[in-house]
Amino acid sequence: MCNVRLELEELERVLVCPRGVLSANSKGRLAPEPESSSRTCFQRDIDRITHSKAFRRLKQKTQVFLEPEGDHYRTRLTHTLEVTRIARTISRALRLNEDLTEAIGLGHDLGHTPFGHAGERALNELLADDGGFRHYEQSLRVVDIIEKEGRGLNLTMEVRDGILRHTCDPLAATLEGQVVRLADKTAYINHDVDDAIRSGTLREEELPCQVTEVLGSRYSQRINTIVEDIISCGCDGNIRMGEDVGRAVDIFYSFLYERVYKNPIVKGEEKKVKGLLSGIFDYYVKNPEKMSEEFREIARREGVRRAAADYVAGMTDPYAIEVYNNIFVPMAWTVK
Repeated sequence: MCNVRLELEELERVLVCPRGVLSANSKGRLAPEPESSSRTCFQRDIDRITHSKAFRRLKQKTQVFLEPEGDHYRTRLTHTLEVTRIARTISRALRLNEDLTEAIGLGHDLGHTPFGHAGERALNELLADDGGFRHYEQSLRVVDIIEKEGRGLNLTMEVRDGILRHTCDPLAATLEGQVVRLADKTAYINHDVDDAIRSGTLREEELPCQVTEVLGSRYSQRINTIVEDIISCGCDGNIRMGEDVGRAVDIFYSFLYERVYKNPIVKGEEKKVKGLLSGIFDYYVKNPEKMSEEFREIARREGVRRAAADYVAGMTDPYAIEVYNNIFVPMAWTVK
């Protein structure tokens, strides 16, 4: 029987430039295991992530707009897919390892909470005395500790590093991970504004002229400008944006932060999110036996507050609402 993986690894030696990571040179996994005969290690990581429960739950987790009415607003899943496509385009052009890039992109937000960053802020406050809560660290916990009933996905070191470093400093150890970091920002500043315009929170003509003149006046044009700039700058082995585009992106983000993320309409439900998640969290801290076995094991190993945070963070928006209602809202009943 032929070994397809070895053939794929040889093909990578042709397609991937010296600055990229060859799957044959991976630093391996936390727990060593036999290699596949048909997939490289990074291809296996892609499959493990896309078949995970955490990945499926992203479809019902907020990106920016909480429970929006309409089918075309982004969710955490569609954000993840947009990031991954942008990142693969950049990696292909720079002859980096596309499979490694895809695995990092697909896994980078697995630890995001229900209700987007509002949920993240709520859990960060609840865990203030326990080290806080950051979604990129939670994403690593998901793939290392929580998935597969507590066994984890046992991903490669390169994918784990890229997931952890997609937002925070220092930069990812691989150029592929650094590509995902910029692809993430490219995706969200553009699609969050697109959603804001769709919702009526913004009008296209309100975008700063420093943004439209440099990046473009249309959604697709702005993404294309940023992607081509990253590719052009990355030809020397440094994953970055050029000075003009980088400045325009910073202005774009500042505008987005003030007009969308801090918008009273967008943030109007945030206090409710904090109350809802706080109530659920406190309930499971007091009643850890109500959590499933893998989280009870985390409670025994790391403490009940950490386990309760893991449990709440994994919930989708509608499930968190359902759990809250089941715990705190009296059930209607009929006297016959």
